[in-house]
Amino acid sequence: MELTVYLSGEIHTDWRAELAEACDGLDIHFTAPVTDHAASDDCGVAVFGPEDSKVWHDRKGALLNAIRTRTLIEEADVVVIRFGEKYRQWNAAFDAGYAAALGTPLIVLHSPEHAHALKEVDAAAQAVAETPAQVADALRYVMTGRLPG
Repeated sequence: MELTVYLSGEIHTDWRAELAEACDGLDIHFTAPVTDHAASDDCGVAVFGPEDSKVWHDRKGALLNAIRTRTLIEEADVVVIRFGEKYRQWNAAFDAGYAAALGTPLIVLHSPEHAHALKEVDAAAQAVAETPAQVADALRYVMTGRLPG
């Protein structure tokens, strides 16, 4: 079995690399948004030209990023969404809703402290994990039928 797994959400830690390392040996193709914050913010004006207003600057970038995000979510077999500790990931909440609307299996990753705030997002998911290692164990089980350990 092979899977394409889209990794959405928090970009300020190395959780994606940690997850990929924990999935070593599995036939998984990982995709993700652009995680270079400056590039993600400035892509619209870099491609389509400058804006006088920061609102329109940000909107151009958001719309261009949405093309990438939607395309990769639509191509994914599973979507993993990480909600981090420090920053609000509003785009990740959209990604969760989009994946759920498409019927794409969803694994949500966040600390126990965010369980109440994310209860509706968690309710849309097939699994809720607290660590990248748990996500890797879940993917390994889905792909091989083997329990961790």
